[in-house]
Amino acid sequence: QVQLVESGGGLVQAGGSLRLSCAASGRTGSSYTMAWFRQSPGKEREFVAAISGSGVTRKYKDSVKDRFTISRDGAKNTVYLQMNSLKPEDTAVYYCAARSGGPVSGYTLYNNWGQGTQVTVSS
Repeated sequence: QVQLVESGGGLVQAGGSLRLSCAASGRTGSSYTMAWFRQSPGKEREFVAAISGSGVTRKYKDSVKDRFTISRDGAKNTVYLQMNSLKPEDTAVYYCAARSGGPVSGYTLYNNWGQGTQVTVSS
């Protein structure tokens, strides 16, 4: 079992930046892919970014790949999502997720989830 705790959300103006953090504990390690998803009211949870256990492979949603960067610190068991040039459409609850295996975009393939952190981008 993996426990995930997100932090770093908040209110920011369009064009601003935020960095989300996700601290992992429990059965974690280099074999675990970490990912970020987001969900807006009335919408399905959507994939944002994922990083392999080694940190070598990264995947991004097309609309964020030039603005967001996912990274991980193995020593701290923490994954980050640096979000730049934020847009109002990035407003959502952001969730950290983990799975044993490679990075994939389907949320049903992740079996460990954090509680979420709200990101609000004002225009």
